[in-house]
Amino acid sequence: MRKFNRKTPYNNLPLLPPKAEIETKNILRKTISAGRALALLNGTLLNLPNPTLFIDTIYLQEAKASSEVENIITTNDDLYQSFIAEKQVENPATKEVLSYKEALWLGLEELKTKPFITTNLCIRIVQCIKKNNASIRVTPGTALANNQGEIIYTPPTGEELIREKLSNLEKFINEEDEIDPLIKMAILHYQFEAIHPFSDGNGRTGRILLLLYLKLSGLLEVPAIYLSEYIIQHKNDYYTKLMAVTEKGSWEDYILYMMDMIEQTALKGLNRLNEITNAIEETANEIKTKLPKIYSKDLVEILFRLPYTKRQNLIDENIGNAKTVGNYLKNLENGGFLQSIKVGKEKLYLNQKLLKILERK
Repeated sequence: MRKFNRKTPYNNLPLLPPKAEIETKNILRKTISAGRALALLNGTLLNLPNPTLFIDTIYLQEAKASSEVENIITTNDDLYQSFIAEKQVENPATKEVLSYKEALWLGLEELKTKPFITTNLCIRIVQCIKKNNASIRVTPGTALANNQGEIIYTPPTGEELIREKLSNLEKFINEEDEIDPLIKMAILHYQFEAIHPFSDGNGRTGRILLLLYLKLSGLLEVPAIYLSEYIIQHKNDYYTKLMAVTEKGSWEDYILYMMDMIEQTALKGLNRLNEITNAIEETANEIKTKLPKIYSKDLVEILFRLPYTKRQNLIDENIGNAKTVGNYLKNLENGGFLQSIKVGKEKLYLNQKLLKILERK
């Protein structure tokens, strides 16, 4: 057992790859089932007629859950209304969640042109989350405390040392090796959290890196998965197992936790995806029956892109002019498909069927 003092900066955080056994029988067995679940989700997403249809909804849900891990709480209503309405967002928590979604999108766009995870990318992500010019921590004295105010971890200190640790992490992520990519994903997440390179926003940046790595490694072509939802439900285990790696070198329990997170989240995502696609089909058939004159496949897709929609969304997709789409939305509300709500000066239309699926635990 290595010596570790919670109140002393962990400047001797070991470099990667870990010297410990990280491919035990238990881990390899769990990696197979987690990889299978992920492949199933990936295949289902790619086989959708429009694989990007649910992207905004999924990323907003992940942003909401990841922010909730940091006790930044907003409601689905406030989040989706703020995302779609042309009004100033006043709720600070909602602002942070929307910034997180923007940061995730930024990271994914960056990977298209530069398929590498780098220190500079991490800095851009945290700046987008925090809406400031944050960079690597330079001020000494950073320590993490529990709810009782007790120090539980003191990360490495000194900008040069932190950059050295990040450079090693960058090399580990981007170099090809024999380590299973799912195991690698778990290791890189621990290391980033242990380095704790920023004054704030480390947890959220670290969870965005999980999604970026799933995309980068080809494990999930469309990284549409709510990993943070699992962390919220098993929050104590998450922090306990991270700390056990630091204090005791207990990699196996931590990696198994991360594999279970991938497996359970992928299976849950698959169920949710099937529920939404069934709801789309059901709604399409009902609109064809009740309102045949306004039915179109494109119209139904717009109604399921996000829980809320508005006239401009339909105009942007060439469904019709302002008057036509206004009539469409009125007919859909009268037919029980949507429910209108006033947000500021705008009228939004809620698809309750979709929102209920998203809110189901």
